[in-house]
Amino acid sequence: MQMVLLTALGVGGATVIGAIIGFIFKNISHKFSDIVLSFAAGVMLAAAVIGLILPSLDYGGKFGIVTTVLGIFAGALCLNFIDRLVPHLHKMVGTEIEEHNGNEKLSKVLLFVMAIAIHNLPEGIAAGVGFGSGNTNEALLIAGGIALQNVPEGMVIIGPMLAAGITPRKTFICAMITGLIEVVGTLLGYFAVSLASAILPFALAFAGGTMLYVISDEMIPETHAHGSERGATYALLVGFCVMLVSDVLLG
Repeated sequence: MQMVLLTALGVGGATVIGAIIGFIFKNISHKFSDIVLSFAAGVMLAAAVIGLILPSLDYGGKFGIVTTVLGIFAGALCLNFIDRLVPHLHKMVGTEIEEHNGNEKLSKVLLFVMAIAIHNLPEGIAAGVGFGSGNTNEALLIAGGIALQNVPEGMVIIGPMLAAGITPRKTFICAMITGLIEVVGTLLGYFAVSLASAILPFALAFAGGTMLYVISDEMIPETHAHGSERGATYALLVGFCVMLVSDVLLG
């Protein structure tokens, strides 16, 4: 349990570390932002496939493929439902804000927090579910991958938030809240699987599906929207290979 708690704090704290770096380098260019987010997407992709989806197949037994496929789609559909249901700032491009219906009644700060929470909560759950398998190396690989991608993610959100008129103090508080959300998600995932180990194969695939949804629906389109597609693609491959090498070394 101590390892899980320390990992949860590490995963959440990585966002805060990224935010601090973001304050130091406020004027991050779109090209640099796209490159680092693509690297993060590659890390997440590898963590989802290697650390969650493949173990789901292993633990699923005779009907593992059915459980895994259902879990992946359940995770993606769940996140899609939340994405549509919860008002939030969908993305930031410079200072232009794309809003969902109902956003006009909520403050920009709350909308930013809600947007990041939608993606950070399942990432935290994925880290926690990994520990439910009992394979500490695999769990640490997932958590390490999520923490690694949280640093650039924390970096690139600072500039747009400041540009949108949010004060530095509130911006940093938002970063801390989003980090805390990942801590909560990690603990939720761990306890859910610990209490009902029978759901482990489905839970692993579900967590993997949520991460695949975020990568495809949010991260890749955003990193290919400003003319840096080629660099973003190679950055994604680098991120994926970094996790691949890490898995081999830990294995």
